[in-house]
Amino acid sequence: MKACIMPGAVCRGHDGTRFAVWAPFRERVDVHIVAPRERMVVLKKDGCGYFSALAEDVAAGNRYFYRLDGSSEYPDPASRFQPEGIHGPSEVVDTGYDWEDRGWRGIPLDEYILYELHTGTFTAEGTFAAVIGEIDRLRKLGVTALELMPVAQFPGTRNWGYDGAYPYAPQDSYGGPVGLKRLVDACHRHGLAVVLDVVYNHLGPEGNHLARFGPYFTDRYQTPWGAALNFDGACSDEVRRFFIENALYWFREFHIDALRLDALHAILDISAYTFIEELAESVREEAKRLKRRIYLIGESAANNARLVRPREQGGYGLDAQWNDDFHHALHTLLTGEKTGYYEDFGKPEHLVKAWREGFVYSGQYSPYHQRRHGTSSRDIPPSHFVVFSQNHDQVGNRALGDRLSSLVSFEALKLAAGAVLLSPFIPLLFMGEEYAETAPFPYFVSHTDPGLVDAVRRGRRREFAAFAWQGEIPDPQSETTYFSAKLDRSLCDKQQHRLLNDFYRELIRLRREVPALNCSGGENLEVAGDEQNAVVLVHRWQKNDEVVILYHLEDKDGAAALQLPEGRWRKLLDSADAGWGGEGGTAAAVIAGGACTVQLPRQSFVLLRREG
Repeated sequence: MKACIMPGAVCRGHDGTRFAVWAPFRERVDVHIVAPRERMVVLKKDGCGYFSALAEDVAAGNRYFYRLDGSSEYPDPASRFQPEGIHGPSEVVDTGYDWEDRGWRGIPLDEYILYELHTGTFTAEGTFAAVIGEIDRLRKLGVTALELMPVAQFPGTRNWGYDGAYPYAPQDSYGGPVGLKRLVDACHRHGLAVVLDVVYNHLGPEGNHLARFGPYFTDRYQTPWGAALNFDGACSDEVRRFFIENALYWFREFHIDALRLDALHAILDISAYTFIEELAESVREEAKRLKRRIYLIGESAANNARLVRPREQGGYGLDAQWNDDFHHALHTLLTGEKTGYYEDFGKPEHLVKAWREGFVYSGQYSPYHQRRHGTSSRDIPPSHFVVFSQNHDQVGNRALGDRLSSLVSFEALKLAAGAVLLSPFIPLLFMGEEYAETAPFPYFVSHTDPGLVDAVRRGRRREFAAFAWQGEIPDPQSETTYFSAKLDRSLCDKQQHRLLNDFYRELIRLRREVPALNCSGGENLEVAGDEQNAVVLVHRWQKNDEVVILYHLEDKDGAAALQLPEGRWRKLLDSADAGWGGEGGTAAAVIAGGACTVQLPRQSFVLLRREG
């Protein structure tokens, strides 16, 4: 990527503020300073279509609009702060911050235990500052990385974050840029990495004025959320630059450790050197410059293994990607749901393949898609996949936003935790799942345009048609819908919820301390399925440490016939034990190697470790 002027208003302390905006088809762009003292700053246009100037008398705290061709005024597309919301003026931000994480270099990706949270509903206050108060609890749980749902400025105060209109501006109601920096700094002091969810496939429909400045969008493609960004057409170099600089901005100015890239299947780009490839290469170079571990984690519904293959092998070079197939295979076995995309799953063999290879659909016919779907990920290391039993999509994109805790038994919740946390993949927890939070996570917005609100309501109804879910869909615009999603931490004081929280902590401890469980190589893994008894058998090893995990997926007692390697196998954990709120484990404390049968209670798992 060629050198460029950083977009937006960059405060240079006593030297003033540098303004830069790309508006190639405009004849004139001025900065209208509206506070604290009204005045105009004239910008000069260069050959690439950038208008820029150094304004020596503009300091941090000044608020401004861009005036286009002497008439209409809009906030800065690269605004760092929108203190009055998406329709108000942008504010010049002091980039200086007294960081306390100067020795922080990040943690290896295969040590990530992700905890996804929505800033607005994670605490009663709904702010970055309030999240800081929960860091110690999460650290004690064993979490190593916080993943924040998108924080780019959106309309109002209630939104999932995927309607962001200003990609550079942390949401004002969450605490703005200073609040986010304080949160990241606090996480690093406690040894936690921070992952930020960013959206480079579309911008929110309200407050999005990019098209008034230049050809940021294209009419050659459409996404499910509106016009696609122009990453491969005329003038697309500067559009790419805007978003790549945004990614680097989060790493440089906010010390973010990784970005989660939303819905990459919706980035439509037929160029020979795609935007995703250019982004990955730019981030790799930035990691070398910063001398820090920084990562890109993709999300895609396409089951495209190229996303995480190295560039030299024809891939895009991302560090990891979400694996929805693992979730779907596990979810259908625990709930029995078979509508919508769940119709492609429902057999133990699907979970076996997810454990072995990553993607379940790797090129074969998918009844849901009515075509072949996916590519093989057999050669991709497990540390390149993020897996989960719940996340914001898989909970929030249900009609009622109901969590797994409202769908399955306590035993099944423990089984789901064991499947995710004892896997060789990067595990992700969704806020509150560790103690069986009961608050739903429905979709919510606070748009000001009545027509847009109606469109959102209609869109949600269409989205759920294939699932035939029962019940009235919560109104996305209602404050009641938003407040229903607030976590109820008092549940942790109740016995079963506290017990599950302790169970999660124990699983994470075992993952960290047992060598066979903390290795991430696919070559140290064997998985088999017993379809008749609905049992998945996992054998993992690392040097001279060896474990076997037996997952019994049916809601009735069963048995697993297996051939254990020679030696004595001691039970490390039994999810059915009374101490974990079960009806009592039936597996022996020590099992001799060779052919044997292990009795397993309904929806339970047992972890065995070879002695010596």
